[in-house]
Amino acid sequence: MAAGSNRTASPDRRRLLTTGAAVLGAAASAQLWLPATARSAEPPLPDGLFTLGVASGDPLPDGVVLWTRLAPDPLNGGGMPRRTVPVEWEVATDSRFRAVVRRGVAQARPEYGHSVHVDVRGLRPGRVHWYRFRAGGQLSRVGRTRTAPLPLGIRTPVRIALASCQNWQQGHFTPYADMYAQDPDVVVFVGDYVYESAPSATAVRRHEGRGEPYTLTQYRNRYAQYRTDPDLQRMHAHAPWVVTFDDHEVDNDFAGETPQDPGSQPHDAFTARLTAAYRAYYEHMPVRAAQIPDGPHIQMYRRFRFGQLAMLNVLDTRQYRSDQAVSQEGAQEPGRTMLGARQKRWLLDSLHGSGTRWNLIASQIMMAETDLLPGPGKRWHYDAWDGYQAERNALLGELARVRNPVVLSGDRHLTMISDLKRDFADPASRAVGAEFVGTSVSSGGDRDQAAFHAQWDPLKADNPHWKLIDAHCGYHLFDLRGDAVDARVRVVDTVLKPHATARTLASLRVTDGKPGVRRV
Repeated sequence: MAAGSNRTASPDRRRLLTTGAAVLGAAASAQLWLPATARSAEPPLPDGLFTLGVASGDPLPDGVVLWTRLAPDPLNGGGMPRRTVPVEWEVATDSRFRAVVRRGVAQARPEYGHSVHVDVRGLRPGRVHWYRFRAGGQLSRVGRTRTAPLPLGIRTPVRIALASCQNWQQGHFTPYADMYAQDPDVVVFVGDYVYESAPSATAVRRHEGRGEPYTLTQYRNRYAQYRTDPDLQRMHAHAPWVVTFDDHEVDNDFAGETPQDPGSQPHDAFTARLTAAYRAYYEHMPVRAAQIPDGPHIQMYRRFRFGQLAMLNVLDTRQYRSDQAVSQEGAQEPGRTMLGARQKRWLLDSLHGSGTRWNLIASQIMMAETDLLPGPGKRWHYDAWDGYQAERNALLGELARVRNPVVLSGDRHLTMISDLKRDFADPASRAVGAEFVGTSVSSGGDRDQAAFHAQWDPLKADNPHWKLIDAHCGYHLFDLRGDAVDARVRVVDTVLKPHATARTLASLRVTDGKPGVRRV
């Protein structure tokens, strides 16, 4: 599933990869939900082990990753004793666990924040399963997940929710309550799961700590705080997630090993920050052992197949990119890369060889052009694909030869839905695909809609490929079928309160064999 790495794994990472294989073996061989007497005699564990809930992710036809983290004191390093703790798990085909199909024991290790990642295999494809954990005599909540359809099976419809950009300080995560009600088969999260900003006295909800996170403990505390949100926790327990990160999981607008402010963060200090941030990211995400970080590097680009219907290609647009341009000339330099050579080859091989009806690309950053200058000339946002013109234009040329490409993006804190044009410099250029830039879960808060349209509507004439722009918080929902992708923009009336009213702002469709998107 995931592309490998050319780097030699560290001894610590090799040991954890071996542990992942051992967990897989336990999934196939363990037959008993272990009684308390079977556990070794250790001092009692603190109460509240499962305060961060449960999650699943990266679904395959025969398996899924199950996640939890033992953290009775989540905002203060976790609160666990510094010892390895056995955690029992089981998977059933019913919510009451009368039909248990897999069970075993995983090890929650202190060096990984007592997180648990169980790569369960041997499950039936395209089915709902329930799972739970037990440690120290305490039971977790019950989670619900779903395996992917058979790779060569019939074109089973798939419902995907697209989410990104959830800033704790700028609002509650109220869109997840509506997402839960819409019951997606999988959630695709394309970045900014946490924000690295310091606590603000005027925030809707104040970040923990005293400043930005730099150390592993500080990043753990930040992730743990976000994981306590009830709507986020409930959604994680309801469907599998496929995740990737953008910039705020580390540092705003970083590029590879270059921070936003190189004068303030020397290279060695920033690579230490990357190492801490990636470790905490892995510890809190339902991903496989292939995603265990190796120091300041983590393998995140990977692909998932949903029967004959769709291939989902998940990109990493942070680790391999050139530093951002500072001028139009720089943005058009032919050597400037967003993906890096290896990831680009991997993506093109996947797109041209998928054999599926729909080819989805999860890109953290907007791919379609945003011309910010009214009238003649161009002005671009250089952190997005606009800042990497040569590589973006070459990729659009490749998409012209791919069946039904649809890009799912985030970052902008706005809904921006566009045709992907073969040449954005030519208004008459044909469409080669569609892009849905999902709005934020909470980042930006409740915005002044009149002020938004006063700023952005004058730019529509310079961006005729835009089909819809909007500034409400929410998420996008996609129903994939053989003949079309039906999309709904779901928005909430507020994120300033714990509860909100949701509605469909707009419905759109991408039709098989007809590149581009239209409102319906």
